[in-house]
Amino acid sequence: MKLVSFRVRTPVGSFVRVGALHGQTIIDLNVAYARVLADQKEAQPYRLANAMVPSTMLELLEGGDSAMAAARQGFDHAVCCGETIQGPEGETILYRQDNVRIMAPLPNPGSLRDFIAFEEHIAATSKKRGQPIPPEWYKAPAYYKGNHRTIIGPDDDLPWPLETTKLDYELELACIIGRKGKDISEREAPGYVAGYTIMNDFSARDIQFQEMACRLGPAKGKDFATAIGPCLVTPDEIPDLNALKMIARVNGEVWSEGRFGTIHWSFPQMIAHVSRGETVYPGDLFGSGTVGGGCGLEMDRFLHPGDVVELEIQPIGLLRTRVIKQESKR
Repeated sequence: MKLVSFRVRTPVGSFVRVGALHGQTIIDLNVAYARVLADQKEAQPYRLANAMVPSTMLELLEGGDSAMAAARQGFDHAVCCGETIQGPEGETILYRQDNVRIMAPLPNPGSLRDFIAFEEHIAATSKKRGQPIPPEWYKAPAYYKGNHRTIIGPDDDLPWPLETTKLDYELELACIIGRKGKDISEREAPGYVAGYTIMNDFSARDIQFQEMACRLGPAKGKDFATAIGPCLVTPDEIPDLNALKMIARVNGEVWSEGRFGTIHWSFPQMIAHVSRGETVYPGDLFGSGTVGGGCGLEMDRFLHPGDVVELEIQPIGLLRTRVIKQESKR
């Protein structure tokens, strides 16, 4: 499935719901599963549907394999019934994409860890500092913890941050954890992945390098925004991660192209490393780090106000962000 979080406006307010893409429509998984239960003559379809297929992405992930299986059952039932399907009391199940707002698939991850897992990228950035790749990089997957509260989604605007003069994009794939675990082996780790999404780890390079000169960080140079989206694709939809082509465009011009198969540290290795003596939770977000050639820093080419950045990884889709001029506060 291609899972999304979407905002729908109603006469009593707007609500964020979890759904799955089907062509140009979005299937509300919670209501679709309530329909399944009602058709099975269940006495309390809403009560059970709310427990089995919660209406938000994080709660769905926290429900584990059983919640995902029930969500898939609701999805399949809605697809089979067609455009006329409604909830048990006439609720909307199928939404046209242009009638709702698609948000970051997981607007509120429990944590954000971003790795530097592509050898070509760390080689290029190390060379710019006149240094070799640190030998420690080859010993274990290295990462930093980012700001999980500044997540933005597809087609969201990014206000120009922190008076930086070197705003950069970073072309990444991300995985989202779907099961709680500790001391997970590399062999078991794939079973802990709920799905994959595109990630843009925006960076204010001048600020980032200034603070990292103190042997800490990055912090302010990245904490202002991380874009993810447009959907969370379950692992069964991507049989070969290594074959994924990664593209970045700025104002329609291709700036970066790469392939995920060039990665040095795999997601299973990342999960095994992080979970050593530490618990990972459903909704934790792991970024792959930048693919080789996947940022402006490697080309001495940076973003400007008004630029539109598009990251594309199929079959996940396209993650678009427009950089806007920050209004001054007086």
